[in-house]
Amino acid sequence: MPLRINKPPKYSLVLCGGGARGLVHAGFLCALEEAGYPPPSLVAGTSMGAIIGGLYASGMSGKEIRSYIMEELDISNFMESSVFKIDGPIGKLFQTGQIIGHAATRPGVDSGDKVLQILEKLSKNKNIEDCEIPFLCNAVDLCAGEEVIFRSGSIARAIRASMSFPFIFKPVIDGERCLVDGGVADNMPVKSAREAGRELGIKRILAVDSRRWRCIPSGSLKNGISVVMRCFDAMIHVSETAGESGLARPNLLIRASDKTSVYDFSRKKELMELGEAAAVQSRTELEAFFGNGLKGSLSRRKKISSGIDIEGYYKTQMH
Repeated sequence: MPLRINKPPKYSLVLCGGGARGLVHAGFLCALEEAGYPPPSLVAGTSMGAIIGGLYASGMSGKEIRSYIMEELDISNFMESSVFKIDGPIGKLFQTGQIIGHAATRPGVDSGDKVLQILEKLSKNKNIEDCEIPFLCNAVDLCAGEEVIFRSGSIARAIRASMSFPFIFKPVIDGERCLVDGGVADNMPVKSAREAGRELGIKRILAVDSRRWRCIPSGSLKNGISVVMRCFDAMIHVSETAGESGLARPNLLIRASDKTSVYDFSRKKELMELGEAAAVQSRTELEAFFGNGLKGSLSRRKKISSGIDIEGYYKTQMH
Protein backbone atom coordinates (compact mmCIF):
# COMPACT_ATOMS: atom_id res chain seq x y z
CA MET A 1 0.00 0.00 0.00
CA PRO A 2 1.42 3.43 -0.96
CA LEU A 3 2.55 5.54 1.96
CA ARG A 4 0.33 8.55 2.77
CA ILE A 5 2.13 11.75 3.69
CA ASN A 6 -0.15 14.65 4.58
CA LYS A 7 2.31 17.41 3.75
CA PRO A 8 5.17 16.23 1.53
CA PRO A 9 8.47 17.64 2.82
CA LYS A 10 10.98 19.30 0.55
CA TYR A 11 14.12 17.23 0.11
CA SER A 12 17.11 16.84 -2.17
CA LEU A 13 17.95 13.50 -3.77
CA VAL A 14 21.67 12.91 -4.38
CA LEU A 15 22.81 10.08 -6.64
CA CYS A 16 26.47 9.05 -6.70
CA GLY A 17 28.61 8.05 -9.65
CA GLY A 18 29.61 4.45 -10.10
CA GLY A 19 29.45 3.29 -13.71
CA ALA A 20 27.20 0.26 -14.17
CA ARG A 21 26.63 0.07 -10.42
CA GLY A 22 24.80 3.37 -10.68
CA LEU A 23 21.93 1.55 -12.38
CA VAL A 24 20.67 0.86 -8.86
CA HIS A 25 19.44 4.47 -8.91
CA ALA A 26 16.79 3.60 -11.51
CA GLY A 27 15.43 0.80 -9.36
CA PHE A 28 15.50 3.00 -6.28
CA LEU A 29 13.48 5.72 -8.03
CA CYS A 30 10.90 3.16 -9.13
CA ALA A 31 10.54 1.87 -5.58
CA LEU A 32 10.06 5.40 -4.23
CA GLU A 33 7.32 6.04 -6.79
CA GLU A 34 5.58 2.72 -6.18
CA ALA A 35 5.64 3.25 -2.40
CA GLY A 36 4.03 6.67 -2.79
CA TYR A 37 6.91 8.75 -1.46
CA PRO A 38 6.92 12.36 -2.71
CA PRO A 39 9.24 13.37 -5.54
CA PRO A 40 12.37 15.36 -4.64
CA SER A 41 12.49 19.14 -4.79
CA LEU A 42 16.07 18.99 -6.11
CA VAL A 43 18.11 16.26 -7.78
CA ALA A 44 21.91 16.24 -7.75
CA GLY A 45 24.15 13.65 -9.35
CA THR A 46 27.59 12.69 -10.53
CA SER A 47 28.44 10.63 -13.62
CA MET A 48 25.89 7.76 -13.78
CA GLY A 49 24.00 9.51 -11.00
CA ALA A 50 23.91 12.59 -13.22
CA ILE A 51 22.56 10.54 -16.14
CA ILE A 52 19.70 8.95 -14.23
CA GLY A 53 19.06 11.97 -12.03
CA GLY A 54 19.13 14.34 -14.99
CA LEU A 55 16.69 12.28 -17.04
CA TYR A 56 14.40 12.04 -14.03
CA ALA A 57 14.55 15.79 -13.45
CA SER A 58 13.84 16.44 -17.13
CA GLY A 59 10.54 14.60 -16.94
CA MET A 60 11.13 10.84 -17.29
CA SER A 61 9.60 8.76 -14.51
CA GLY A 62 11.55 6.10 -12.68
CA LYS A 63 9.47 3.48 -14.48
CA GLU A 64 10.28 5.02 -17.87
CA ILE A 65 13.99 5.11 -17.07
CA ARG A 66 13.90 1.48 -15.94
CA SER A 67 12.07 0.44 -19.12
CA TYR A 68 14.58 2.27 -21.29
CA ILE A 69 17.49 0.59 -19.53
CA MET A 70 15.95 -2.86 -19.87
CA GLU A 71 14.75 -2.55 -23.45
CA GLU A 72 17.19 -0.21 -25.17
CA LEU A 73 20.34 0.27 -23.14
CA ASP A 74 23.22 -1.45 -24.90
CA ILE A 75 26.58 -0.03 -23.92
CA SER A 76 27.99 -0.60 -27.40
CA ASN A 77 25.25 1.61 -28.86
CA PHE A 78 26.37 4.47 -26.66
CA MET A 79 29.91 4.33 -27.97
CA GLU A 80 31.06 5.82 -31.24
CA SER A 81 34.34 3.92 -31.34
CA SER A 82 34.39 0.43 -32.85
CA VAL A 83 36.68 -0.53 -30.00
CA PHE A 84 33.61 -0.91 -27.80
CA LYS A 85 31.64 -3.17 -30.11
CA ILE A 86 32.03 -6.38 -28.12
CA ASP A 87 29.86 -8.05 -25.52
CA GLY A 88 30.59 -8.40 -21.84
CA PRO A 89 32.31 -6.12 -19.34
CA ILE A 90 34.19 -3.21 -20.84
CA GLY A 91 37.21 -4.32 -18.86
CA LYS A 92 37.74 -7.07 -21.42
CA LEU A 93 38.41 -4.44 -24.04
CA PHE A 94 41.75 -3.66 -22.54
CA GLN A 95 42.94 -7.10 -23.62
CA THR A 96 42.65 -6.17 -27.29
CA GLY A 97 45.39 -3.57 -27.25
CA GLN A 98 43.21 -1.22 -29.31
CA ILE A 99 42.46 0.91 -26.27
CA ILE A 100 46.12 1.70 -25.79
CA GLY A 101 46.49 2.76 -29.40
CA HIS A 102 43.52 5.09 -29.20
CA ALA A 103 44.61 6.61 -25.90
CA ALA A 104 48.09 7.31 -27.22
CA THR A 105 46.78 9.59 -29.97
CA ARG A 106 43.54 11.05 -28.52
CA PRO A 107 42.41 12.69 -25.24
CA GLY A 108 39.86 9.89 -24.87
CA VAL A 109 39.13 6.52 -26.44
CA ASP A 110 35.62 7.60 -27.38
CA SER A 111 34.53 11.07 -28.54
CA GLY A 112 31.30 10.93 -26.53
CA ASP A 113 29.37 12.48 -29.43
CA LYS A 114 26.95 9.57 -29.70
CA VAL A 115 26.27 9.62 -25.98
CA LEU A 116 25.48 13.32 -26.20
CA GLN A 117 23.03 12.77 -29.06
CA ILE A 118 21.19 10.09 -27.10
CA LEU A 119 21.05 12.26 -23.97
CA GLU A 120 19.69 15.17 -25.99
CA LYS A 121 16.93 12.96 -27.39
CA LEU A 122 15.99 11.49 -24.01
CA SER A 123 15.97 14.87 -22.29
CA LYS A 124 14.10 16.47 -25.22
CA ASN A 125 16.89 19.02 -25.56
CA LYS A 126 15.83 20.75 -22.34
CA ASN A 127 17.92 23.23 -20.43
CA ILE A 128 18.39 22.64 -16.72
CA GLU A 129 16.39 25.74 -15.85
CA ASP A 130 13.43 24.30 -17.81
CA CYS A 131 13.36 20.97 -15.96
CA GLU A 132 10.33 19.91 -13.93
CA ILE A 133 12.62 19.39 -10.94
CA PRO A 134 15.65 21.60 -10.20
CA PHE A 135 18.83 19.72 -11.10
CA LEU A 136 22.55 20.04 -10.68
CA CYS A 137 25.55 17.91 -11.54
CA ASN A 138 29.29 18.38 -11.29
CA ALA A 139 32.39 18.01 -13.41
CA VAL A 140 36.06 18.93 -12.98
CA ASP A 141 37.96 21.50 -15.02
CA LEU A 142 41.40 20.01 -15.66
CA CYS A 143 42.79 23.40 -16.75
CA ALA A 144 41.88 25.33 -13.61
CA GLY A 145 41.91 22.32 -11.31
CA GLU A 146 38.52 23.06 -9.81
CA GLU A 147 35.06 21.57 -9.51
CA VAL A 148 32.36 22.94 -11.81
CA ILE A 149 28.69 22.84 -10.81
CA PHE A 150 26.08 22.90 -13.59
CA ARG A 151 22.75 24.52 -12.67
CA SER A 152 21.82 25.99 -16.04
CA GLY A 153 22.31 25.37 -19.73
CA SER A 154 21.84 22.18 -21.75
CA ILE A 155 21.09 19.31 -19.39
CA ALA A 156 22.45 16.77 -21.89
CA ARG A 157 25.76 18.61 -22.21
CA ALA A 158 26.04 18.98 -18.43
CA ILE A 159 25.49 15.24 -18.00
CA ARG A 160 27.99 14.49 -20.76
CA ALA A 161 30.62 16.53 -18.90
CA SER A 162 29.82 14.88 -15.56
CA MET A 163 30.24 11.38 -17.02
CA SER A 164 33.50 12.06 -18.91
CA PHE A 165 35.46 9.28 -17.27
CA PRO A 166 39.15 10.03 -17.86
CA PHE A 167 40.80 7.90 -20.53
CA ILE A 168 37.47 6.46 -21.74
CA PHE A 169 35.64 9.58 -22.88
CA LYS A 170 37.10 12.67 -24.50
CA PRO A 171 36.82 15.63 -22.10
CA VAL A 172 34.14 18.23 -22.84
CA ILE A 173 35.69 21.49 -24.00
CA ASP A 174 33.68 24.45 -22.75
CA GLY A 175 35.45 27.68 -23.68
CA GLU A 176 38.69 27.64 -21.73
CA ARG A 177 37.53 24.72 -19.59
CA CYS A 178 38.44 21.06 -20.13
CA LEU A 179 35.80 19.07 -18.25
CA VAL A 180 36.00 15.50 -16.97
CA ASP A 181 34.03 13.20 -14.66
CA GLY A 182 32.70 14.91 -11.54
CA GLY A 183 33.81 11.95 -9.45
CA VAL A 184 37.37 13.27 -9.69
CA ALA A 185 36.31 15.98 -7.20
CA ASP A 186 33.14 14.72 -5.52
CA ASN A 187 31.46 11.44 -6.34
CA MET A 188 28.53 12.21 -4.04
CA PRO A 189 27.69 15.94 -4.41
CA VAL A 190 25.89 16.32 -1.09
CA LYS A 191 27.67 19.58 -0.27
CA SER A 192 26.58 21.14 -3.56
CA ALA A 193 23.01 19.95 -2.98
CA ARG A 194 23.07 21.40 0.53
CA GLU A 195 24.23 24.77 -0.75
CA ALA A 196 21.69 24.85 -3.60
CA GLY A 197 18.97 23.65 -1.25
CA ARG A 198 19.36 26.72 0.93
CA GLU A 199 18.09 28.87 -1.92
CA LEU A 200 15.05 26.62 -2.32
CA GLY A 201 14.26 26.17 1.35
CA ILE A 202 15.34 22.52 1.36
CA LYS A 203 16.88 21.11 4.53
CA ARG A 204 16.70 17.33 4.11
CA ILE A 205 18.98 15.29 1.88
CA LEU A 206 18.49 11.68 0.83
CA ALA A 207 21.53 10.13 -0.82
CA VAL A 208 22.01 6.79 -2.57
CA ASP A 209 25.47 5.22 -2.73
CA SER A 210 26.07 2.40 -5.19
CA ARG A 211 29.79 2.05 -4.52
CA ARG A 212 31.47 0.30 -1.63
CA TRP A 213 35.21 0.25 -1.12
CA ARG A 214 36.71 -3.21 -0.89
CA CYS A 215 40.28 -4.18 -0.13
CA ILE A 216 41.83 -6.38 -2.79
CA PRO A 217 44.95 -8.58 -2.92
CA SER A 218 47.98 -6.95 -4.53
CA GLY A 219 48.20 -9.76 -7.05
CA SER A 220 44.89 -8.70 -8.63
CA LEU A 221 46.48 -5.60 -10.18
CA LYS A 222 47.96 -7.34 -13.18
CA ASN A 223 48.44 -4.49 -15.67
CA GLY A 224 48.74 -0.75 -15.97
CA ILE A 225 45.07 -0.25 -16.81
CA SER A 226 43.92 -2.04 -13.67
CA VAL A 227 46.26 0.17 -11.65
CA VAL A 228 44.84 3.34 -13.26
CA MET A 229 41.26 2.27 -12.55
CA ARG A 230 42.10 1.32 -8.99
CA CYS A 231 43.77 4.71 -8.50
CA PHE A 232 40.54 6.41 -9.53
CA ASP A 233 38.53 4.29 -7.08
CA ALA A 234 41.07 4.92 -4.32
CA MET A 235 40.94 8.67 -4.94
CA ILE A 236 37.15 8.65 -4.57
CA HIS A 237 37.36 6.51 -1.45
CA VAL A 238 39.86 8.82 0.22
CA SER A 239 37.90 11.97 -0.66
CA GLU A 240 34.64 10.47 0.58
CA THR A 241 36.24 9.37 3.84
CA ALA A 242 37.65 12.85 4.40
CA GLY A 243 34.33 14.48 3.58
CA GLU A 244 32.06 12.54 5.94
CA SER A 245 31.16 15.57 8.05
CA GLY A 246 29.29 18.86 7.95
CA LEU A 247 27.88 19.87 4.58
CA ALA A 248 29.01 16.59 2.98
CA ARG A 249 26.77 14.52 5.23
CA PRO A 250 23.22 13.66 4.07
CA ASN A 251 20.32 13.16 6.47
CA LEU A 252 19.75 9.68 5.13
CA LEU A 253 22.26 7.60 3.20
CA ILE A 254 21.19 4.32 1.64
CA ARG A 255 23.88 2.03 0.29
CA ALA A 256 23.00 -0.52 -2.35
CA SER A 257 26.02 -2.28 -3.81
CA ASP A 258 27.38 -5.65 -4.75
CA LYS A 259 30.52 -6.95 -6.42
CA THR A 260 29.51 -5.94 -9.93
CA SER A 261 32.29 -4.24 -11.88
CA VAL A 262 31.69 -0.58 -12.67
CA TYR A 263 31.99 -1.58 -16.36
CA ASP A 264 29.70 -4.62 -16.31
CA PHE A 265 26.40 -3.49 -17.86
CA SER A 266 25.32 -7.07 -18.48
CA ARG A 267 23.76 -7.19 -14.97
CA LYS A 268 21.44 -4.21 -15.45
CA LYS A 269 18.33 -6.14 -14.33
CA GLU A 270 19.99 -7.39 -11.15
CA LEU A 271 21.38 -3.94 -10.32
CA MET A 272 18.01 -2.22 -10.68
CA GLU A 273 16.41 -4.91 -8.54
CA LEU A 274 19.09 -4.23 -5.94
CA GLY A 275 18.10 -0.55 -5.92
CA GLU A 276 14.45 -1.46 -5.45
CA ALA A 277 15.31 -3.86 -2.63
CA ALA A 278 17.35 -1.16 -0.90
CA ALA A 279 14.31 1.13 -0.78
CA VAL A 280 12.01 -1.64 0.44
CA GLN A 281 14.41 -2.77 3.16
CA SER A 282 14.91 0.85 4.25
CA ARG A 283 11.22 1.57 4.76
CA THR A 284 11.63 2.35 8.46
CA GLU A 285 14.43 4.83 7.77
CA LEU A 286 12.53 6.37 4.85
CA GLU A 287 9.39 6.87 6.90
CA ALA A 288 11.47 8.63 9.55
CA PHE A 289 13.10 10.76 6.86
CA PHE A 290 9.78 11.82 5.33
CA GLY A 291 7.98 12.22 8.66
CA ASN A 292 6.40 15.61 9.33
CA GLY A 293 5.97 17.71 12.43
CA LEU A 294 6.88 16.64 15.94
CA LYS A 295 6.30 12.95 15.22
CA GLY A 296 8.75 12.98 12.30
CA SER A 297 11.32 14.96 14.26
CA LEU A 298 11.11 12.60 17.24
CA SER A 299 11.34 9.60 14.92
CA ARG A 300 14.55 10.91 13.36
CA ARG A 301 15.99 11.74 16.78
CA LYS A 302 15.09 8.25 17.98
CA LYS A 303 17.09 6.80 15.11
CA ILE A 304 20.09 8.83 16.21
CA SER A 305 19.83 7.81 19.85
CA SER A 306 19.36 4.16 18.95
CA GLY A 307 22.92 4.12 17.64
CA ILE A 308 22.29 3.78 13.91
CA ASP A 309 24.68 6.67 13.48
CA ILE A 310 25.23 10.26 14.50
CA GLU A 311 23.90 13.69 13.53
CA GLY A 312 20.86 12.49 11.63
CA TYR A 313 22.93 10.39 9.24
CA TYR A 314 21.19 7.04 8.91
CA LYS A 315 22.67 4.19 6.97
CA THR A 316 21.27 1.05 5.40
CA GLN A 317 23.94 -1.14 3.87
CA MET A 318 23.27 -4.08 1.58
CA HIS A 319 25.83 -6.75 0.82
